[in-house]
Amino acid sequence: MRILLDTHLFLWAVSAPSKLSAAARKQIDAAEVFISAASIWEISIKSSIGKLDADPDELLAGVEPAGFSLLPITGDHAAKVARLPPIHKDPFDRLLVAQASVEPMILLTNDDALRDYGSLVTIA
Repeated sequence: MRILLDTHLFLWAVSAPSKLSAAARKQIDAAEVFISAASIWEISIKSSIGKLDADPDELLAGVEPAGFSLLPITGDHAAKVARLPPIHKDPFDRLLVAQASVEPMILLTNDDALRDYGSLVTIA
C-alpha cells in the first residue's frame, strides 16, 4: 500500500511519534510512505509567519532517514485540484487530496473534514 501523510501526521511522525494513534503507526509501518513537497511548503509558510515552530530544512532533511519518500508536485497534481469537489477550502489539503488521487495512494490524515473525499482518504 502507498500512503501520503498529511502535514500534521508528518510532523507527528518525525517529531512526536507518540502522538500518532496505534492504527496510524500500524498503517505507516506497513506501507510505502510519501511526504508531499506541499507539506514542506506549508510548514515553510507557517513557520515564517510564526504559526508553527518548526524548521522546514530540518524536516525536509529528515524525510528519507524516517523511511519516507518525497513526492514532488506535478502539473497533473495541480490541475486535478480544479476538478475536486469544494469539500475543503484549505489549498494545501486540496493539493494533498489531488496528489493522492492522481498517484494513486491513500491520504492518511487526522482531519475529519477530508472524509467526504471518499475512499482515497483514511482518517487516522
